[in-house]
Amino acid sequence: MSTAGLAQSPSTRAVPEASGAPVSAGVQIEHLSVRFGSRTVLDDLSLTIRRGELLTVLGRSGCGKTTLLRFIAGFIEADGLVGSLTVAGRNLTHVPPHRRNLGLLFQSYALFPHLTVFENVAFGLRARRVPGRDIARRVAEALKLVQLGDAGHVMPAQLSGGMQQRVALARALVIEPDVLLLDEPLSALDANLRASVRSELKALHERLPDLTIVCVTHDQDDALMLSDRTLLMRDGRIAQLGTPQELYDTPGDAYVARYLGAANLLPPNVAFALGDPRHDERERLACLRPERLRIVPLGEGALHGTVVSVEWYGSVLSVPVMLDAMPDEPLLVTMQRGHGLTPEKGMRVSLRYEVDDVVLVHP
Repeated sequence: MSTAGLAQSPSTRAVPEASGAPVSAGVQIEHLSVRFGSRTVLDDLSLTIRRGELLTVLGRSGCGKTTLLRFIAGFIEADGLVGSLTVAGRNLTHVPPHRRNLGLLFQSYALFPHLTVFENVAFGLRARRVPGRDIARRVAEALKLVQLGDAGHVMPAQLSGGMQQRVALARALVIEPDVLLLDEPLSALDANLRASVRSELKALHERLPDLTIVCVTHDQDDALMLSDRTLLMRDGRIAQLGTPQELYDTPGDAYVARYLGAANLLPPNVAFALGDPRHDERERLACLRPERLRIVPLGEGALHGTVVSVEWYGSVLSVPVMLDAMPDEPLLVTMQRGHGLTPEKGMRVSLRYEVDDVVLVHP
């Protein structure tokens, strides 16, 4: 396994800009459509993934994200399949899966229970008829990379779920893939272990800055924490593609705004003061994130209403406020406990925010 990237500090890691990186450096998908019978799963999708980029593919069940991953892997057999795939400069559109040099890690780790950790990791190398002396070295490097350097002799059943996932990850990495494909890699883990493994995946990506990773997930935290860029899909199409911060701060429409976190959607004439040119906007809605709102004494903010309830989530309070100007649906406010005015159910309050925190989005 190449370890050239291990010497690079995470602080110096950078993903090449799209305009400066050749298409051959990563993954290029052009005009991909997948149809099963009368059902279209992917609809004329084109996508460029840069070399060394970690792209998360996000979306609800049935949006086509797993189909996209399986197309890259070569596992799609559909009666309606159109499009092309180029990886690291090679046209793989009609290349069988075992000749694509891709690392795969799926939701079920699919470890061989009768083989040791070493033999599980070595399996792909033996299938490629790699010499034994090279197998030992590369397996040792892969296990060290996932912090399991002393576990080669252990059987999978003796390992925790998180450690089994590391073994599966080492097996995917040991073949030195052009692209690492991850399909819901954290969904089988409990919340605490999920956060730990997520951090480990992020650190691994920083240690291997030339490895292109495509990670399919339904979890917005995975996308926000892991990604260089996030692809949010909807009904077989790209809803929005950009950095996690871009999708969160400047969503293109209400679907994107709501998927990447809680979002208050208001008529522009409520969010913007009279005289602001956006006040009379008719085609879009005003999006305001809950953490951008501050609860202040009545009369000291732009919006006025009544506290519906106060829900406590550790250090964070979640406070729905029913506005006088919007009596049908409350606005959600999230705030740090002990910061600012302490709200109580039924309290009359005002809400304050910066007008620059309001983003116009399509419905």
